[in-house]
Amino acid sequence: MEDRALSSRLLPEPEGAGVSCERARATARALLARIHLPRAGVDDVVTVVSELVSNAERHAGGATAFTITVRPAFVTVEVSDRTAHLPELQTWTPDRPGGFGWRLVHDIADTVQVRTHDGGKTITATFTEKQLQATGNS
Repeated sequence: MEDRALSSRLLPEPEGAGVSCERARATARALLARIHLPRAGVDDVVTVVSELVSNAERHAGGATAFTITVRPAFVTVEVSDRTAHLPELQTWTPDRPGGFGWRLVHDIADTVQVRTHDGGKTITATFTEKQLQATGNS
C-alpha cells in the first residue's frame, strides 16, 4: 500500500434519507483502486461497506456519514447512523430469511467497533493489510 493515508467521506444528499449503498460502494472501489490490493481484498471491503450502509438504511433511518481510509497497514470503514440501538447477532432459523449481515461483517473484517454518540452510533470495521493480502491468496 502507499506510504500516505488516502481518505474519502460521504454525507447524505440534502433531499435524501442517507448515504446510498451505491455511492458508498463506488467511493470505496475508487479509493481502493489507487492501491495494490488483490481483488478478493477489495471485494471483502466492499461487501462490508454494503452490509453496514444497507443495515443503517434498514434499521437506523439511513447512514448519516460514510468514511473509508486507507493507510499503509490497514483500511478502515466507518458508517454512522441515526440510532444508538446496537446491532445484534442473529440466530439462524429456517423460517426467517436474512439477518446475517452483522455476522458477515464480523467474519470478514479484522476488528469491528461500535461507538454510540449524540444522534446515533458509528460502526468502524478495520482490515489489516496482511488480512487483505491473504484474502487474495485463498
